Formats: sequence, C-alpha cells, structure tokens
Amino acid sequence: MDPPPNPPSASRPAPSSSSTAPSPPVTSSPLPPTIPSSSTSTTPLRPPSPRLTLATRTHTQPPFLIATRKLPILKAGPIEALQTRLHLPAIPEMIFGDNLVCIAHPRTGWSVSFSAEGALDTVDKTGTGEMLQVAYAREWSRSREGQQVGVEVVRRYDWSYSAVYKGDEVRAAAAGGGGGADAVAGVDRDGKGEQPGMGKGLVVDETGKTEIPIELLKRRDPILFADEVVLYESELDDNGISAVTVKLRVMQERMLLLCRLFMRLDGVLVRVRDTRVYVEFGTEEVIREYTAREDKFENVKRKLLMSGLTPDGVTVALRDSNEVAPLLPVVERTVESLCLADKS
Repeated sequence: MDPPPNPPSASRPAPSSSSTAPSPPVTSSPLPPTIPSSSTSTTPLRPPSPRLTLATRTHTQPPFLIATRKLPILKAGPIEALQTRLHLPAIPEMIFGDNLVCIAHPRTGWSVSFSAEGALDTVDKTGTGEMLQVAYAREWSRSREGQQVGVEVVRRYDWSYSAVYKGDEVRAAAAGGGGGADAVAGVDRDGKGEQPGMGKGLVVDETGKTEIPIELLKRRDPILFADEVVLYESELDDNGISAVTVKLRVMQERMLLLCRLFMRLDGVLVRVRDTRVYVEFGTEEVIREYTAREDKFENVKRKLLMSGLTPDGVTVALRDSNEVAPLLPVVERTVESLCLADKS
C-alpha cells in the first residue's frame, strides 16, 4: 500500500537533530519508565534523566499521548556501550541513541515506541539470513576487518543494518493489574493479543479485512502535531545508505506514524521496510501495518530510466526513498490491530 497524499515520508534525512515540524512549547514528558529501549528487553527502565525529559516534546490527544525526542549523535562512550549490548561487530556511523518516538495510552499502560537501539536490535547478528556482497570488496575488507575472502566479502552479520523493526510494544495492563503509566508490561512482537497474566496487545489480522483507512487520511484536516526523528544512518563505507527515520502527524481525530528503513547498496540491492501505525482517537483503535519491499539495484535503475528521467535524474531519484519505494515489489506484509476502549 503506497502512502497517502501528505503522509509522513522517509526520504533520506539529513543527520541533524533539528525539526522541520511546527514546534509547540517543550513540556516535561510523563512517559512511563517502562518503555523498553530494546525489542527483546522486558526490564523496566529507570526514569529518564532531566536532560532527556527537557528534550522531549509531548502532545496529548485524549486518550493518547504522543511524544518525540531529538538529541545529537551519541559520543564514543555511549556508542561503545550500545555496541556491547547489541552484540554487533560494527554499528552505523551516525546513531541518535537518545532519540525516541512514542505513542502511549496512559489509562491502560499500552504503548509503542521507536528507538535506535530497538531498531538495531532487530538486525541479523548471526549471518544466517541472506548474505549481501558489496561491489567494492577489497576496499570494504580493508576498512572493516583488514581481510578478504577471494574477491568477495562475507559478513557474519547484516552489515547493511536492515532492521526488521515494527516498534517496541508494551502491552496494556492485565485485567485487575492496575494499569496506568507505571504498569510494568512485557514487550510483544508476536502479535498474539491478550495472553494469560498479560493485557491486550496488537493482534495479527488473519482475515485480510483490516486496513488503514486511506480515504480518511486524504482529508485536509489541520495538523496539530508533527515531527521527524532520525534513529540511525550509515553510508555503508560509501557504498550506499542505510537509514531509519520516523515521521508522524497528528490530526484532531486520528494520527499516522511511519517508521521507514531505506537501504540502498549501490550495484546490488534496494530495500524499503515500512511500519505504519494508525490511531483513531474516538474509538481507541490502533492498526499497525508492516510492508517490506526490495529489488535488485539494476532493476530499479532500469525502471527509473524507463520513466523518462535523465541519468542525472536517476542518480538523484536513487537517493530518495519516496521515488524508489513504489517501484519495489512487496516481499512481506502483515497487519495487526488493537482496540483499547473499555468493554461496555
């Protein structure tokens, strides 16, 4: 499903912590301390430091709370600690490790959040997935490991940093479990809904009937809150780009969030992996759609040339995920949904 007109897009972002969205006054963040920084962690976090709290912008659209945070690129010490936690041999050059986007439902304790550590934690660390080979094997080998295998380089991890990231979900508190922003809930990435001892979570739609209502998003409703947050970016040693960016826009009755991985490995492959989170405030319904697209680099280049672009125009288009995404075939798609309204 292509993005609707004027949705959050994910063209290649500039590595900056500044926002192009309207900037309402910064407020203290009431986000729960249990929002995980990793897609697999269920350990509650300590309350955020004053520095993080002051950098957090929040917007309340009852009964939901939306928050974003943007800070500079991590320094050497925090990067080393992050790499140790992630167990990755190498990490992207630009990591905005303090950046965060969160949609929370304070009454139930449910939330879904997006962070650099959460995204990188979904990168393949074992090398059991598809192996990518770079066109400039010798240069890559010298810069990364100081060794090479024949004329092609094999990495025992996904050095394209192609996150399979749907966000980190904290389930609603179980019935009778208290709820609220301080409820301790586990992280759900299985789409199994409500489980014993746990509250409600997003459930995979097996019927194929649940869809994000594009027609409602086409309305020219005033945007009350919007932001763009970069999580990480790598130029893959000048062989392309891999970046994860989150954009969102909030209207009076609904909101849409787009988390996009854009990975272009020159001469090899182009990938776009989108996670969209749609919220209808009145009904307290949440829909999450994940779509993965990819194709060979030469196929994408050929399609751009056939569209009438000049060679220079093709070069520019290959840097823009909004230009290439519609040209890529879908290789995976899932839709999940959740209703957080009280049962009548």
